[in-house]
Amino acid sequence: MLQILRIAERASLVVIFLTMAALFFFNVVAREIGGSFASQFAWIEEAVRLLNTLLVFLGLGLALERGRHMGIDTLRDRLPEGLRIPLLKLIDAAGFAFSMYLVWLGYTLFEFVLRTGQRSPTLDVPMGYVYLAPVIGFCLLGLRFALSFFGVIDRFGKPEAEDAEAY
Repeated sequence: MLQILRIAERASLVVIFLTMAALFFFNVVAREIGGSFASQFAWIEEAVRLLNTLLVFLGLGLALERGRHMGIDTLRDRLPEGLRIPLLKLIDAAGFAFSMYLVWLGYTLFEFVLRTGQRSPTLDVPMGYVYLAPVIGFCLLGLRFALSFFGVIDRFGKPEAEDAEAY
């Protein structure tokens, strides 16, 4: 099941990134062709900004699982096993709790902005939906903290070359 989630996350991130690149390329070409034609595509910059927000938050869980988040590992790696394992569990528990708090805050903000009726200027999309990106992202992050806490994934270990390709 976790492998399916990883594949879905990676596929989503790739599709979003390629869509952003294609939209920007099209926008540059439209501006070069010029005239009033280019003004019809003013929505592209806003769409790319919103997609970038989604891209960043959707990548949180995968980045954590792969050990790509910033961390101070010098002390952590030098601690004896008896101290290191409880410290790692504490880090995972705190990360999970903080992620769930941010999910709650994000969802509260999502509901509030949705109730205001605010819409994006050029896409005319309800702005509340933009605030779902952090909710989804921090859910995925919290899931990875929980999986690490229970030993399902080893986010602190050094991945072998073969394991790295499995991601």
